[in-house]
Amino acid sequence: MLIHSDNLDHKALNEAIRNAPDICRIDGCCGQRFIAAGMSGKDITIEGIPGNALGAYLGSSTITVLGNAQDAVGDTMNAGSIIVHGNIGDAAGYAMRGGRIYVRGNAGYRAGIHMKAYKEKVPVMVIGGKAGSFLGEYQAGGIIVVLNLDTPQDKCVGFYPCTGMHGGKMFLRSACEDVSFPAQVTARLAHAEDLSQIRPHIEDYCSLFGLDPEEVLAGHFTVVTPDSKNPYRQMYVPN
Repeated sequence: MLIHSDNLDHKALNEAIRNAPDICRIDGCCGQRFIAAGMSGKDITIEGIPGNALGAYLGSSTITVLGNAQDAVGDTMNAGSIIVHGNIGDAAGYAMRGGRIYVRGNAGYRAGIHMKAYKEKVPVMVIGGKAGSFLGEYQAGGIIVVLNLDTPQDKCVGFYPCTGMHGGKMFLRSACEDVSFPAQVTARLAHAEDLSQIRPHIEDYCSLFGLDPEEVLAGHFTVVTPDSKNPYRQMYVPN
């Protein structure tokens, strides 16, 4: 089903999505917020630029954006997938606690802030280009991957990555010699065993965007984890 969103505000657009069949396409999207917030069982393709909080609290739905998306993509999402063929704004995956966010281009500031995991729910964010400052700020769980694909000679992340990180893992496709990490984390060259953890996600990502997973995985990766003596851990994790 095709939904023309040109003259719909975010409330009317979401109502149209709820009443649509499980598979639908939206055209003319221009900044409507909260698209598919909290929805499950939908497969949504968006032409245009969705506004803030796309897929907030998302359940078992798949959202594909055939362009860019604005801030707070996947805010506190629980499950499902958000696939963005362009760039995303700031605070993508804020407090996400499940599901997948795959971005072909770049991410703004504070991607993965407060990302968390619980038992079998392990959220994953894969950014194909670069990420802005404060990547993984206060990360408590889950996996963040930055592939640095298009201009690998440039710095793959901005300033202050992993600030307050106390859980989860981060994989950066770079030797990161030009990246300054806080003292509370350990950054080292990723080994084959480390890369086996992200291989399924890289294969899914490459399938979506027409890339070669072996070529992507052949790059140098830095894996970042919170230090076992990290003082932040005692603030957030019960003994």
